[in-house]
Amino acid sequence: MARYRGPQSRISRRFGEPIFGPDKVLERKNYPAGQHGANKRRGKQSEYGVQLQEKQKAKFTYGILEKQFSNLFKEALRRKGITGEILLQLCETRLDNIVYRLGIAPTRRAARQLVSHKHIMLNGEICNIPSAALKVGDEVSVRERSKSLETISSSLTNNTQSNDWLEWNSDLMKGIVKTLPERSQISENIKEQLIVELYSK
Repeated sequence: MARYRGPQSRISRRFGEPIFGPDKVLERKNYPAGQHGANKRRGKQSEYGVQLQEKQKAKFTYGILEKQFSNLFKEALRRKGITGEILLQLCETRLDNIVYRLGIAPTRRAARQLVSHKHIMLNGEICNIPSAALKVGDEVSVRERSKSLETISSSLTNNTQSNDWLEWNSDLMKGIVKTLPERSQISENIKEQLIVELYSK
């Protein structure tokens, strides 16, 4: 598969942000990876370079491939409203991201694995498509035989996320999408306007 499976710290250092979660390596070395390290002289980035970096950051954050991301942008362009915000909404309402936001998995990578291994149910039926687009009112739950998995139970115990647009029932291990997230409810540090400008060229 074409999905990135290399070192996560290298990517976090490239963007200067812990996009995969807390990163001790990034704390020690908060400069891009490379042979010359922090001493390498880096020229001023062009406008295109800044826009491209923002798009790459969004792709790595949500674990989306180039073609998928391009299709999401086209879909955002078709809908009424602010294109950048709609793009982030489409990224946030993917099944793997919802599983992560509900606290069922500690990271988006782990959420993707739980979905593809058929541990997650969507509206009462097993769904193993991480990119499945959810709508308001959709229910996400943990499969009955998977509720005792240590990964899921420890993730739910340590979950500190709070999302007003999602509702979680810990007794039934079920979550509901109450509304679509507004920009202020999306915590990711992504400048979506730069991505729109890049695709608009």
